[in-house]
Amino acid sequence: MQLVTRTQLGWPASAAPAQASTKGVKVHYTGSAVSTALAKDHSKCIALWRDIRAAHLANKQENYSDVAYNYAACVHGYVLEGRGRGRRTGANGNQALNRGHYAVLGLIGSSGLTEPTDELLGAIRDAIEDLQKHGAGKEIKGHRDGYATSCPGGPLYAWVQKGAPRPGGSKPATPKPSRPVVDLSQLIAARKADPPKPGTPVSYAGTKTVEAALVAEGLLLKRLADGHFGTATVDAYAAWQRRCGWSGDDADGTPGIASLTKLGKRRGFDVKE
Repeated sequence: MQLVTRTQLGWPASAAPAQASTKGVKVHYTGSAVSTALAKDHSKCIALWRDIRAAHLANKQENYSDVAYNYAACVHGYVLEGRGRGRRTGANGNQALNRGHYAVLGLIGSSGLTEPTDELLGAIRDAIEDLQKHGAGKEIKGHRDGYATSCPGGPLYAWVQKGAPRPGGSKPATPKPSRPVVDLSQLIAARKADPPKPGTPVSYAGTKTVEAALVAEGLLLKRLADGHFGTATVDAYAAWQRRCGWSGDDADGTPGIASLTKLGKRRGFDVKE
């Protein structure tokens, strides 16, 4: 299983209720438009997954404690950790349904990117099998099984009805290190654009990866790691540059290739210019 963990996403431990076992797993899709750009850029899958969690946490009506799903899977074959193992889902419709099955989201939608790739199906299967090893029963169902919804969409549901077979008879993917990639040019652009006005969306998702690294280095308070390259992040990055031996204008909080690469090597991400 090629797993992107909560730690790599910069998220704390899930606050979702513990639940050690279920009857099985239900498969979901986003139920909304998903950009076809995800098919060519894995970082956009990570950004979408972060956006989904942010939207759930902002939903006061549902009062989610975390992103609703245990795992997500993307068209590149990666499993993205959500609530993870042993946590009750918030995605199946009501508490009785949530207690019955864990939930795995395929990052495809009702328009735009709608067709599951073999890599996506393999990743969903990886997530299901991981949950089965940690408390899930053998049932594999779609969200619509027991709840009035079109989820997980026609193509995914047809696959579920076949028993969710691993595509092409393939075996589970060999685990590989899954490292986020931070684009230096986009990070510098975020440094120049942030802090935003209240309510402005995060300008570059990779900022969160860098902030998580600065938190881990003890240079940035976790509560200030909000995805915006604002004043606190600038100060923290300047402190990192000074720690690396730079001073003056070379330690002004604007990331450079040398300091960012060094931070990435220490904290598990790669850098592209």
